Parts: sequence; structure tokens; C-alpha cells
Amino acid sequence: MNDDCTILFSDPDISTAELAAVDAVLRSPNLSDGPQVAAFEAEFAAYLGRRHAVAVASGRLGLLLALRACGIGPGDEVIASAYGWRETAHAIALAGATPRFVDIDYWSGTLAPDKVAAAITPATRAILAANTLGHPAAWEPLRALAGQHGLRLIEDSCEAIGSRYLGQLVGSFGDLAVFDFSQPAALCCGSGGMLVTDDAELAAALRRLRGRRPADRGNIVGSGVVPYGADLSELQAALGRTQLARLPAILERRRQVEAYYREHVLSFEGIKPPYQAPEVDEVHWFLYVVHLGTRFTRSSRDAIVDDLRTEDVESHPYCQPLHRQRAYLPAGNAAIKLFVTEKLADRAVALPFHGHLTEEQVAFVVGTMKDASVNVGAGAAIYL
Repeated sequence: MNDDCTILFSDPDISTAELAAVDAVLRSPNLSDGPQVAAFEAEFAAYLGRRHAVAVASGRLGLLLALRACGIGPGDEVIASAYGWRETAHAIALAGATPRFVDIDYWSGTLAPDKVAAAITPATRAILAANTLGHPAAWEPLRALAGQHGLRLIEDSCEAIGSRYLGQLVGSFGDLAVFDFSQPAALCCGSGGMLVTDDAELAAALRRLRGRRPADRGNIVGSGVVPYGADLSELQAALGRTQLARLPAILERRRQVEAYYREHVLSFEGIKPPYQAPEVDEVHWFLYVVHLGTRFTRSSRDAIVDDLRTEDVESHPYCQPLHRQRAYLPAGNAAIKLFVTEKLADRAVALPFHGHLTEEQVAFVVGTMKDASVNVGAGAAIYL
């Protein structure tokens, strides 16, 4: 933790091993693409049991490259959730495609397969489903829908490294899967991301779109593609390799902090424990998010966040639904209504969550939020 009294929203788990790895790269003659990047790709692919991994500069660029590698562009629609970070909409818009936002399951916060089925049109080219906040999406029915309609299934695992669905790690289910390594991810390199696939042609397309290596300058095939310059550096790769090796310990510390929260949040009347679907074996939460009861409004949620910040507790609303953000929607789609998404997003608060939190700090966060919620909500219950 830092030296002041602020309880940080995010604090990466960095050990002497990471410092040594970065020091070694700084003493080497190569800070850009090199052996660390290649090794990180190989180790990440092995971790997931996938054939190919392609390191990129960020998860957002990874999503964009995934769409482009699948041939998705202007005139195409991509089904996605509006409940999450704006990078999903960024990628679809930057590819020139149209996001078709559908509603989510109330319990898991992930795409509802029945809503996906109803949203498929002749223009639909892909389903972009996220393992939202760490909880795996309903991959079996989503895979069935993608196969039935001849769609690409793209897995956004930026928030869920380490979670398991039907015995398999997330990142195992899409034609392509995308990971992000920026804060507040458990595996953090400052920035960066990884794409994984079992399709050799997709992997080759991703590498061409990512950037041109010095050895590729004379490659006639490669010169026909304008790359995005989305390379990962040797420094980031060295950090990533060390974090990947330490991932079990990092996730275990975060699980302990989750247990602190679970114990203290249960002091609220009517609390619901964190949901885990029957087919989900393991959830590693990206953020610790609590949902206020229906007697709260969006403005009272914002007042609670302000009270927490006044007490030097970093917290944020989660989230501003993507279908409300006009920049990502063509004219005429602004009136779309997604009842479950809006209900959850208007009352969700993301609290500090990282492996350096102590039980005393968690107790202070929860107690402060409880006091603030009583002040603005007349004692209404808080729900996870």
C-alpha cells in the first residue's frame, strides 16, 4: 500500500521477482519485440491449453484485431453486452461494425443466451461475450447459437483470468479469446493483452494485423496488410511472464480479500451472497461490486460513492451502460432499453479490491458504505 491513508481501488501485486525480471530486460540490448514476448506467448498458450497466443498492446486493441481477423467491418453487426467497460464498444466501432447490445442475466451479469438468440439478424457476424467481473458466461448455449447461425464466437476474458467453467479455464471457449493486463487485472503488466486461438489462420492474421517485424519487411503477403502497431514490449512481457508464474499465489490473496468482504457485508440485512452458476467451478472476481436495493436511485448511489471518497476510500460506479453512450450507437438506436442492465448498473458500486487489503481496511470500507447507505436510502438493504 502507499504511505498515505487512502484505501486504493487497485494496487498491483508486484514482488522482487518482477523487479528482477524488468531489471534484466533493462540491462539487455532489446527493449522492444524480442525473446521475452515470444516466451510469454508460448507460456500463456500452454497455461490455457490453446495452440496459439499473440501478445498485443492492450485488450481493447486485441478485441479490434480479433474482429478484423474475422473479417468483420462496415455493414456487420456484433452482438455484445452493454454491461461492462467501454472498450468493447470501442473495438466494434473502430472496426466499422455496429454493436447490437442485448440484455444480461440478472444473477451472473453475463449475456443472456435467449436474448442473444432473439437479436440475431442476417447482418450478425459474431457474438462477443464477456466473462463479466470474473463470472464465466454461459458458454455451452452461446457456442450452440454460434454454430447454429454460422457466427464467430469471441470470448472477452479481460476480467476473468483463472475462472473456470465446466472444468475449463476461461479463454478456452471462443474461436478467439482476449485478455487484458492493465489495472485492476490480477495479472498486471501496466498495459498489454493477449489473444489466444486454436486456428492457425486466425493466429497468422492477428500477427499480420498486430505489426510488422524487421524480418517481415520483404514479405510480399505481409506487406498487403496495414498493421496497427499493437506490439507488446519486452518490459511488459517480462512482467507478464513473472506474473503468470505467480498467478496462483496472486489469485489466492485476492480470494482471501473476497472472504473478508463476504464476512463483513453479511452484516447488512437481506444480503445476497456472490452468485456462482451451477456450471461454474471457480470464479476469480475482477472487482468487488455490491448492488444497492431497489429503494436506492442512481443519484443516491453516486452520493454513496462520494461519501466513500470523502473518507479516502477509492470507489467507482459500475458501470455506465454502453447502450446509453451515444458515441457508440448510430442515430436511431439511442432509445434502446435493456431493463436488467439498467437496473444493475444504476445501483452498482465497485469497492477497493486487491491482494494488499487487510481485514481492518475491508471492515472500514464496508462500515463506511453502510453508514452512507443508511443516510441516503433510509436503511434499505444492499445486495451483492
